[in-house]
Amino acid sequence: MKLDSIMSQRVEFMPKKLDHGILYISEKYGTAAHLCACGCGAKIRTPLGPTEWNVKEADAGPSLWPSVGNWQQACQSHYVIRNGKIVWCGQWTPEQILAGRDKEEARRKAYYETKAAARPGRLGRIWQWITSWFSK
Repeated sequence: MKLDSIMSQRVEFMPKKLDHGILYISEKYGTAAHLCACGCGAKIRTPLGPTEWNVKEADAGPSLWPSVGNWQQACQSHYVIRNGKIVWCGQWTPEQILAGRDKEEARRKAYYETKAAARPGRLGRIWQWITSWFSK
């Protein structure tokens, strides 16, 4: 049974048995999980974070971005969860899947390179520690 809507439930730990139509969100462990919206029963786990998926909740329902592409599942479902609604997206070719994975990897690499560049080196951290003693 294909879903057209989903609601969210905040949890600390993911339940062993997931219910159809619920997006389980664990902020503590930075993850979300749900059963595939196509009804095949596959458990879909999405890590949450600046280089992964993000979840927003509104009165209308949860949103999960970017899209969920179940390329390793037999169903090959592809959809977005937006304001509690399942928005079905077109199926991707193997070339599109590879390009999407390359794009994700490039986005992660750029994010972590930016973070590393913004972090001071060893001498910078020592200097910050020394100057912190004089600013107290």
